Amino acid sequence: MTFSLRNLSVLAYANGFTLWHYKAGALAQARQAGFFADAADLMAAGDMVMLTAAEGGTITTVTGAGKQITLAPLC
Repeated sequence: MTFSLRNLSVLAYANGFTLWHYKAGALAQARQAGFFADAADLMAAGDMVMLTAAEGGTITTVTGAGKQITLAPLC
């Protein structure tokens, strides 16, 4: 499954920080480098993303900037 902007939503925003939710087809795919490139103008380093998929969910943090956005596990 490719990235779909319609599956990305803002849960909270304050002081330049955004908490996102993304409904993914598969968690591993959503964690691949460049998966969120089409949302690069919306996301910032330090934002957090709650990912959910059929196999479960996880919380990650946004690293990188521009089209090089990737997600890193919190722990």
